[in-house]
Amino acid sequence: MRAAMERFETIGIIGAGAWGSALALVAARAGKKAILWGRDAETVASVNAGTGNPRYLPGIAFKEAVSATTDLAEAARANLLLLVTPAQTLRAILRDLAPLVAEGTPVVLCAKGIERATGRLMSEVLAEELPQARPAALSGPSFASDVAKGLPTAVTVASPDGALADAIADGLSTPAFRPYAATDLIGVEIGGALKNVLAIAAGAVAGARLGKSAEAALIARGFAEIRRFSRNRRAEPETLMGLSGLGDLMLTCSSVQSRNYAFGIRIGEGAAVADLLAEGCPLAEGAMTAPVARDLARVEAIDMPITEVVAEIVEGSLALDAAIDRLMRRPLKREEA
Repeated sequence: MRAAMERFETIGIIGAGAWGSALALVAARAGKKAILWGRDAETVASVNAGTGNPRYLPGIAFKEAVSATTDLAEAARANLLLLVTPAQTLRAILRDLAPLVAEGTPVVLCAKGIERATGRLMSEVLAEELPQARPAALSGPSFASDVAKGLPTAVTVASPDGALADAIADGLSTPAFRPYAATDLIGVEIGGALKNVLAIAAGAVAGARLGKSAEAALIARGFAEIRRFSRNRRAEPETLMGLSGLGDLMLTCSSVQSRNYAFGIRIGEGAAVADLLAEGCPLAEGAMTAPVARDLARVEAIDMPITEVVAEIVEGSLALDAAIDRLMRRPLKREEA
């Protein structure tokens, strides 16, 4: 007889930005008590007043009941936690959560990146800082505004514990939000992190008006880089053909709603990278991920030329014209993954 599926009545969402707020709405629409944690008292007050999150989701009303708080302990008591803070600040928030989270609490990683200081995937950071948690990740082609508006969206929820992945998918499912369960946590994380790097490259090609042919070629060859990196980490090849791989890549590399693609467009148009990375500018996770992905590829002897040039561009050591020339002059080879 099949064991009863785990149920989550209360979902804590850590991070009250656009994506965190959208996921809080998903939880509420799924019939759960949604507790949204944020540092900004004004945002918390706005959510609790029923006026939404005008800073990050302007013009979108919160018709569902979402409870917001600045008390991390209140959110941490939930049956299920969604961590929706930027990849480079994940370790700090996990250290704050460590004394507050009960043993065995499922924690879903919703940031897409690689920790720059250590080269760790988000699940590896979680294991180091919050070992009592049961890990999972949520990824896939999803813009926060689309999800908040209730537009049809499908994502992947992955955990090494297949039953947990099934339970999380069931707990977040709504008529407009369809999660698919998976067990390849590493593959889902890699696809989510590296597609941001390629979105910067694709945006730069678009911004420089190099043509759709060049953009398509770059995305295809970039996808081969993700496959090589994933294969080296023993991820399942099928994972990259799904929502958290190819699906997310297609979305992120084709719309100015993607902060990484928009960041790349500005580079292609001639904007200074330093200005784009200045405090107060929209966060492009790919700019943080590219250098560490490049370094990991070098150590692991993985050929990732597009990732290499994106890293050098964001570091300010390579101009876009020189990057294109370098890629086009690479030795000819057979097309292989």
